[in-house]
Amino acid sequence: MALIRQRKLTKQQIRRIDKQQQSNQDSIDDSLMDGVVMAHYGKQLEVQVTSLPAVIPVQPEVAPDDPEPFWQALELGDIWRCHVRTNLPMLAAGDQVRWSADSNTGFGRIESVKPRTSLVSRPDRYHKLKPVAANVDILAIVFAPLPAAAPTLIDRYLVVCHHAGVQPLLVLNKADLLAQENGVDTNELLAQYAALGYESVLTSVDCPENITANDAQQGLGELQRYIDQKLVIFAGQSGVGKSSLINALLPESGQVVNIISENSQLGQHTTTTSRLLPFNPNDLTKGGIVDTPGIREYGIWHLSPDDIISGFIELAPLSADCQFRDCRHTHNSKGCALWQAVKNGDVLQRRVENLVTLTEEADTKSY
Repeated sequence: MALIRQRKLTKQQIRRIDKQQQSNQDSIDDSLMDGVVMAHYGKQLEVQVTSLPAVIPVQPEVAPDDPEPFWQALELGDIWRCHVRTNLPMLAAGDQVRWSADSNTGFGRIESVKPRTSLVSRPDRYHKLKPVAANVDILAIVFAPLPAAAPTLIDRYLVVCHHAGVQPLLVLNKADLLAQENGVDTNELLAQYAALGYESVLTSVDCPENITANDAQQGLGELQRYIDQKLVIFAGQSGVGKSSLINALLPESGQVVNIISENSQLGQHTTTTSRLLPFNPNDLTKGGIVDTPGIREYGIWHLSPDDIISGFIELAPLSADCQFRDCRHTHNSKGCALWQAVKNGDVLQRRVENLVTLTEEADTKSY
């Protein structure tokens, strides 16, 4: 079969094609604007307008006898439902994007995503890694005396922080319950993390119908100073008062709060999708809170043993002194420097045990 010879273009034709392509690109660029992803709903995302395009669409004139067509004007601060251009990575609340809007339909399309400073992820129901929030500054690990704090979960969050490049902040909510019997254990837990260099804040916020003026403000001022102009995730086991804290910090957020089940003493899940709640709705540079679904665990199955131990800041330097390079740090591991440090009273036994638990979980290829 004869080969089809490629037509040779003249210099004038090449210049004309280049000019047309540049004109098309300029037209596309003129329609793009900046935005921030506020929430994710399946195949659609909510994006807030943070800048207007170079060319703003103009509403067409309608003849007197014609019906008024749909038209949505572009204004700073508005939130649009957007589709995502093919081949872009999965986006999350907090992502900064470039996008275009179709005022005739009221929908937009995300064309590109700006480089992220951090990314917090977790496995979805299909065990695939899914971004929860992007460009986060602080992960506020919320726990309480009731339901009882889970150190294993706190350590898991600290590992997540370490690998996401996010600063951890321990938030002990319902601090008024420290006077009760299990408050002694909670105070000891706080002291242990403080000794490792982790910062903490004590707050006392109950469900809205039970809030008094004094309780609603206890510790909130200090917490606000920590998170001022930062993008923050509130995470923790259900029932510790994450949504109540958000309501107290952002009264207009309208978060739904459920009361702890008296029988199980476990909270009921109230948040269904990650959503960015800005401190200043008109200026997203002032930071905000990313409210995430009420999950009990962040998966770490995608991390290697070295990745996980590096999130245990006091244990990581000791691992180089183990007798064997592939030491698994279990209680019967020969020549394990971590367990020798436990014996010497230099590190906490539960931290080594939690390290082993998380490492074994990541090593289980059940996903």
